[in-house]
Amino acid sequence: MTPKTDEAFLREVDEELRRDQIVGVWKNYGRVIIGLIVAALAIFAGVLGWRAWSHGAAEKQAIELQQAYDSIASGNSQAAKAPIDKLASDSAPGYRALAKMLQGNDLLAAGKTKEAAAKYGEVAGDSSVGQPIRDLATIRQTHTEFDALAPQVVIDRLKPLATSDSAWLGSAGEMIAMADLKLNRQAEARAMFKLIAESDKVPDSIRQRAVQATQALDPGTNVQKGK
Repeated sequence: MTPKTDEAFLREVDEELRRDQIVGVWKNYGRVIIGLIVAALAIFAGVLGWRAWSHGAAEKQAIELQQAYDSIASGNSQAAKAPIDKLASDSAPGYRALAKMLQGNDLLAAGKTKEAAAKYGEVAGDSSVGQPIRDLATIRQTHTEFDALAPQVVIDRLKPLATSDSAWLGSAGEMIAMADLKLNRQAEARAMFKLIAESDKVPDSIRQRAVQATQALDPGTNVQKGK
């Protein structure tokens, strides 16, 4: 053979060998390959179906929660009770947490402080819920049962929320300072009140109380907002 003819022959042999290999694989594993393809398509279709169902369910729960809010705002809390109870027991984590917070508010309004604190505690301890809602629940729980808690429990529970860059500095810090006063730790209480008074992230009502408390504990203290 000439070099060109030899090269063409080898290429034809190589192509024929590849075809034989493909045919062999298909004969031996064709059904398995088809099964895998069908299974992959079924899984893909299932994921799309689940997403559509989940979106529809979340939309329905959002509407139910909004209707409950509207009923409460109009003074018809009784009409809101059934949908809130349903959402609190069977809904997505976020809607479930908000429904439980509403249940806690309703219990608190009825004077059932222990039950209300327990409901807030359920939300605070739910790791499937977003941290901002859990933090709010912790604030509400501690405020509700403040008088019944040991001061050190209040301090330990709220300390992570009473930092200068925390959105909860005002509420958490105020309760921590009051707990410090119960323990006769005036220096710690004064420092916390001063931190609140000088923060520009704290609501004015809480800040004004902190300013008054700081000056009462140390009349010579100069408080400047946003310092």
